[in-house]
Amino acid sequence: MALDATLRITELFHSLQGESSRVGLPTVFIRLTGCPLRCGYCDTEYAFTGGKSMAIDAILQQVATFHTRHVCVTGGEPLAQKNCLILLTALCDAGYSVSLETSGALDIGGVDARVARIVDIKTPGSGEVEKNRWENMAQLQLSDEIKFVLCDEGDYQWAKQILAEHHLSDTCPVLFSPVHEQLSPTQLAEWILRDQLPVRMQVQLHKYLWPNAPGH
Repeated sequence: MALDATLRITELFHSLQGESSRVGLPTVFIRLTGCPLRCGYCDTEYAFTGGKSMAIDAILQQVATFHTRHVCVTGGEPLAQKNCLILLTALCDAGYSVSLETSGALDIGGVDARVARIVDIKTPGSGEVEKNRWENMAQLQLSDEIKFVLCDEGDYQWAKQILAEHHLSDTCPVLFSPVHEQLSPTQLAEWILRDQLPVRMQVQLHKYLWPNAPGH
């Protein structure tokens, strides 16, 4: 494996996972630089450009210093860098429990099968609904997760329709998440209970623990 291959890295840090079914777990985050989308609620615009070039073996060495089992590769959009696939496999080979947070706009088919893929479906409120790569839905496995980030009731009704049309909850866990400080978590919870949806509601834990840390 080409461990001398390089990636543009915005940041690499140790924190608690704030999203997905792994919420609350101590995790090393590897945030890759660059993203082809411009979602209206994005909280990681600082990852669109810049960063520093790191070889995969150097990334692995830094990850190892945190002595943590869970690693999350995120962005930006991590799959926009082709060497992301090499990094994911290298992390799995090193024995980590690896998750990938992706916008759902790029092909997930080349991702190592050992990786838990957290795939967004962009809603109308995101401003990027036309970027959804629906072909990804056929590639999902039980170990993956689908995430809807919801801006308002219109997004909720749209997501509810997509959930039913594509039988998404039969494929893998589905997450409904309110945009922080835009859609009331309590309101979203009440809609989910009212409609008896087979989804997991989540809030971004890190937004409550570290409210002033961008993207954290």
